[in-house]
Amino acid sequence: MNPEDSVLVGVIKTKRDLNFLLDEHWYRIPFERMKRGIYADYLAVFLSGKVFKSLSGSIPYYAKITGYELRTRRDLIPDAPDHPRADHKYFRIAVEPPQSKTPPITNPTKRVITFIHTTGDRFQAASTISDLYSNADHFVDRLIYTLGKKYHIQQLWEAERKHNPLAPGLRISRNNLVMDAAADTPNHTIYLDMTQSQDTILAAIRAEIESYDGPVTIHIPLEGI
Repeated sequence: MNPEDSVLVGVIKTKRDLNFLLDEHWYRIPFERMKRGIYADYLAVFLSGKVFKSLSGSIPYYAKITGYELRTRRDLIPDAPDHPRADHKYFRIAVEPPQSKTPPITNPTKRVITFIHTTGDRFQAASTISDLYSNADHFVDRLIYTLGKKYHIQQLWEAERKHNPLAPGLRISRNNLVMDAAADTPNHTIYLDMTQSQDTILAAIRAEIESYDGPVTIHIPLEGI
C-alpha cells in the first residue's frame, strides 16, 4: 500500500459476508450508497456485531481491489431468492486475498461507522478510527452537521481527490435538481478558506446557495492542512 492510495472502509455485520471476503475474496455494497462508483485502491472492513467476539468494533482486514461489477442480490446470494432486496443492485467488489491489519484499528469512542474514505498513509499509521480522518474531512463533517438540517448534502472525501479534483468538499442540492456543478458551472463553486471562522464560512455558503436555484459545490482547499 502506497501513502497516496485511497482506502475505502466498509462495514460487515454477518459471518456470511466476512466469509465471502476471506474465502471468496469479494465484498458487496448497495448501489444506492455508491452511485458514483467505487473510487478506491484498497478495501478495509469494520466488523460490527457480537458474532465477531474480540474483533467486533475494529478494522482487522484489508485487501487490494482488483475490480467491481454491478449484480443483483439474488445473483450474489442465490440461496436467498425471496429476500425483500433480492432484485436490488449491489457493487460486487473483487479483492486480492485479504491481509491482517496488526494490530486492528479500534473504535474506542464508539463512533458510528458507515463508509469511510481515507488514504494509505493514514490507514497504515492508524490505531483508532479517528486517525483515519484528515483535518479537511473533520472540517467538512462540522459543516455537514450544521447544513444538513436544511439541504441535501453529499460529502466528497479527501481520499477521492485523485478521482475528483473537488474533494474534499460538499455537494449541496436544492429542489431535487441533479447536475455536476464542478464540470459545467464553475461560477457556482465556492473555494473556502479554512482559516476563517465557521460562522463566516456558513454565512458565505448559505448566501451562495440562496442566490442560485441549483446544486452548489463547496470546495475545501488542501493548502495549510
